[in-house]
Amino acid sequence: MPASDRTRKAPGASPMKRILSHLSAEGLIIGAIVFWYLLSLELPEIIVPRPFNVAEQMWVFFSDVNYIGHVAASTIRVILGVFIAVVLGSLLALLPHWLPVADVIVHERIKPFLNSFPSIGWAILAIIWFGPSHGTIVFIITMILTPFCLVNVSEGLKEIDHELLEMARSFTRRPVVLLFKVTLPLLMPYIISAIRIAYGVGWKIALVAELFGSESGLGFLLQQAQSVADSATVYATCFAIVLIFWVGEKIVIDPLSRKFSIEKAAG
Repeated sequence: MPASDRTRKAPGASPMKRILSHLSAEGLIIGAIVFWYLLSLELPEIIVPRPFNVAEQMWVFFSDVNYIGHVAASTIRVILGVFIAVVLGSLLALLPHWLPVADVIVHERIKPFLNSFPSIGWAILAIIWFGPSHGTIVFIITMILTPFCLVNVSEGLKEIDHELLEMARSFTRRPVVLLFKVTLPLLMPYIISAIRIAYGVGWKIALVAELFGSESGLGFLLQQAQSVADSATVYATCFAIVLIFWVGEKIVIDPLSRKFSIEKAAG
């Protein structure tokens, strides 16, 4: 299992230690907000807005219909970009597994190219090729995230028990059955880890991409706020992304991670 998932829960931790850990974490957040408030009393609103003003603007993001449209646009773009990147990265990683002659093509040509190509280059080229559009943002997210997924799934393939694969081949030679019944279940912890990384990085990319070529989304709101020096909206946009990411991780990614970790342990 990937290290990022192995270390999420310390085995054997007592309930008291877990409670103290949570209290320490919440205390840190409260302390940071108090420090932020005290700092806002000393500095101009344009530099450090009051926490209440930022919270009020965040509420507007999730209650006003116009702002909800911007939040939804960014969220859909990130989800689509992550999904396509995970599928494309996984297919590229699996290609040498099915076709050994493609090993050099994937790992010594495609992977170095995708890893080293500048993110800002994809953004500028996408604007030139496609112009400002929803598809442009999804394309930028996909191209930047694909190498993350390719590397993660490739490492997972190296860790697969090849004796188990050979045993599976003794029961069936059908590649589709082997893929869906054996290979993919063994790779799922690594795919989930790739999704976790891509989902977090995807939000950072979407924000920058929307600054370049979009008339909707949280990045567009950030650009508007910057042009009128509305620091409360800038802070609120950033914290809204943190909140959306946290909700997505807790509702979707963490349950998937636990499900496949349990299945792997049971297997």
